[in-house]
Amino acid sequence: MAGSQRIGPSLPDMTKAGTIGLGRHQVDRMGFGAMQLPGPGVYGPPRDPEQAGAVLRRVAELGIDHIDTAQFYGPNVANELIRDVMYPYPPHLALVSKVGARRAETGAWLPAQTPDELKAGVEENLVTLGVDRLAAVNLRRHDGGSTDFDAQLDAMIGMRDERVFDGIGLSNVSLEYLDRALTRTEIVCVQNAYNLADRTSQPVLSRCEELGIAFVPFFPLGSAFTEENPVLGHPGVLRTADRIGATPAQVALAWLLARSPSVALIPGTSSVRHLEENYAAADIELDDEAISDIR
Repeated sequence: MAGSQRIGPSLPDMTKAGTIGLGRHQVDRMGFGAMQLPGPGVYGPPRDPEQAGAVLRRVAELGIDHIDTAQFYGPNVANELIRDVMYPYPPHLALVSKVGARRAETGAWLPAQTPDELKAGVEENLVTLGVDRLAAVNLRRHDGGSTDFDAQLDAMIGMRDERVFDGIGLSNVSLEYLDRALTRTEIVCVQNAYNLADRTSQPVLSRCEELGIAFVPFFPLGSAFTEENPVLGHPGVLRTADRIGATPAQVALAWLLARSPSVALIPGTSSVRHLEENYAAADIELDDEAISDIR
């Protein structure tokens, strides 16, 4: 067994996973994503509000210092839960949000990509989280690239320079758009889909590693919106999990941490048990056999 697990009241040894720069913030490479706190489809109140609150209390107990959220998770639900449970926030906590989308009354995801919509989205995040400044805000491209990217960057740069947030991130972007943004401004993080079954964004990850930019994969354990999960059902993951006495999710997260020192994880859950299991993955160092088996 290449690493030990401590699940339950014990805290994982976060030093094994290490830390990463997020602009002017230094955070543990294991963070928390709030996307699963609202109801089904990331819409409406949680099925079990008490359990959602318990998850966030455990996040605080674990000392997790990087929370990723968005006003359109709910909408408002995730942010308001975070504020209700965790405010006043510990000084070391980096709250990161994103803009570029909104929700229809049906729960459908809609683009909100214009500069004015981006500014309104940031303001909504500040209000619902109860803060006057965020560690970073990700511009999530959501309309197939039809909105003027330079105008979007102008809006983001303006808000950063006004100290509404500390750093600009990008989400759902190609290498071309990342490189284009870097000619205009510093980028502190990139959020793209990436896991052992979907490595489409490998060129973006490689550029982030080259430049020391945090790469924050969403869907690290596979998409929650599909029935089949090629990550947790991957034969190499299952064999490794059985061999070292870990869960498939722990193996998949440990694989991402081993993939690149630029990777920062934000696995989300609405279960305290899954939260503890996810964060125990920080204690797992995959051996050569595991890395070879997970291809």
